[in-house]
Amino acid sequence: MLNFLLLVTGFIVLIYGANLLVDSASALAKKLNVPTIVIGLTIVALGTSAPELVVNIFAAIDHNSNIALGNVVGSNLFNIFAILGISAFIYPLTVKSKTTWIEVPLALLSAIILLVLANDVLIDKNTESVISRIDGIIFVSFFLIFIVYNIQLILSGSYDEEFKTKNYSIKKSILFIIGGVIFLVLGGKAIVYSATEIARLFGIPERIISLTIISIGTSLPELATSVIAARKKNVDIAIGNIVGSNIFNVFFILGTSAIIYPVTVSLSAQYDLLINILASLLLFIFIFTGKGRKINRWEGLIFMILYVLYIISIIVF
Repeated sequence: MLNFLLLVTGFIVLIYGANLLVDSASALAKKLNVPTIVIGLTIVALGTSAPELVVNIFAAIDHNSNIALGNVVGSNLFNIFAILGISAFIYPLTVKSKTTWIEVPLALLSAIILLVLANDVLIDKNTESVISRIDGIIFVSFFLIFIVYNIQLILSGSYDEEFKTKNYSIKKSILFIIGGVIFLVLGGKAIVYSATEIARLFGIPERIISLTIISIGTSLPELATSVIAARKKNVDIAIGNIVGSNIFNVFFILGTSAIIYPVTVSLSAQYDLLINILASLLLFIFIFTGKGRKINRWEGLIFMILYVLYIISIIVF
């Protein structure tokens, strides 16, 4: 019971820390005259993925491959099947041209590259599959390309989203940034420790816990951001937030984890990697079904049903 309480507390502290960090860092950047769009593409984007990043760093330090890989793949599946599904069900999501032809294919590419680099047994006939430090460097290199792409969007003026910032003083912003980082660290450490203990005590595979409880918990900021955006009919943020998060999760978070300590990939995890590709592929296909480039309500419902079926499949089988 204590471990479950620690897990819930960890999520609360982690998400509060992420929100505090985003608000204070955005306010500081605004005081320093950083353009709003730069704040949105860097600080806000990083902040919503900060929970996954912190949990994965601690998992890598503890040499816990199941949590490091499961958290990333589980978050990506939850992002597309559950969050986009719920958002599209609330209000159909119109997809911009650049998102259709660049960002969604890049998210699909990240899923395919992940499957390839995590298949040493099949490709190189090794005794086990490992996402090595070199693989991690490859992932981070792709992430840098994605960053350059975002910088070009800013310079071309083709990115028009606006992000509201808090009106904190510089001193207050710095103090809150420190506090946000401390909360993130404490929450992340609590989650990894408690999840590992729960798995050990109840005989639940760490893969299942990371693909469900941990990944859903660390994806709550994306859920809140996209659902609120969909309710406000701000569909660009609703879908852009998810696609960008999935790219960030694989290329930066998993890449960083592998650099810290190589991630061993179990045979059962290959199923999750295939479903990860299916999710991104369906997202790309659904954009072109129906009239215009949209994710419609019925497609959102299909996403939600697929997520439920996936969770049932990993628990039962």
